Amino acid sequence: QVQLVESGGGLVQAGDSLRLSCAAPGRMFSNNAMGWFRQVPGKEREFVASIGWKGSNTNYADSVKGRFTISRDNVKNMVYLQMNSLKPEDTAVYYCAASRTSQTAVASTIQYWGQGTQVTVSS
Repeated sequence: QVQLVESGGGLVQAGDSLRLSCAAPGRMFSNNAMGWFRQVPGKEREFVASIGWKGSNTNYADSVKGRFTISRDNVKNMVYLQMNSLKPEDTAVYYCAASRTSQTAVASTIQYWGQGTQVTVSS
């Protein structure tokens, strides 16, 4: 069992931008849909965005549409989440996730989770 590795979190002010990165083993990564989720301690993990195995079929939570962009690079075995116009309500631990399926990633299809990276947005 190998873990996904996220990076890029930090403390920013409302309106700022961050880009999260996730590295994964190629054998697991290349044919799997990938997703980003976020969680506040004591609450369930919330879907943020997903992307199909070839980089199409993107989906976003309503709360981040127009502000966040998910992308992937199958040569580098990387997935990214560009976060613009950050709001205090975006504060959470963000998790990279690999789905058992190829086109979409939702909570029930996740096979592997990263360790999480903290994003804190101040007012």
